[in-house]
Amino acid sequence: MKRIFGAALLGTFFSFHALADVVVVVSPDNEAVLSSQSVKRIFLGQENEFSTGEESTPVNQPVGLQARNEFDNKILKLKTARVTATLSKLVFTGRAQMPLEAASDAEVIELIKKDKSVIGYIDSSSVTDDVKVVDLD
Repeated sequence: MKRIFGAALLGTFFSFHALADVVVVVSPDNEAVLSSQSVKRIFLGQENEFSTGEESTPVNQPVGLQARNEFDNKILKLKTARVTATLSKLVFTGRAQMPLEAASDAEVIELIKKDKSVIGYIDSSSVTDDVKVVDLD
């Protein structure tokens, strides 16, 4: 009985962690107005500036990480393979550059601290005062 209870608790913990929300983040100094559509265009290489006219630098997390899967599926509304194919085509034709890649939420935050042009995504539980969460419509 103890094993069943322990397994149930462990399963609950991992289920909760897997369901955490991903949020889009920028520098607190970034005054751009961002919508779901503008974030999608930035991450798909179709736009390279914020609404303020300042350069945008998208940062992805590695394929296979929960944050990446959730971002691609829920924010971009595409499967990761489709995102990669779309970007590859634009890069090949010289119309876009691949987003930078950060290995973790902490690395995304560090990049944003160093460069206010960076836009990325992290797990909502990783949000600090060093980033501003973008309120997507």
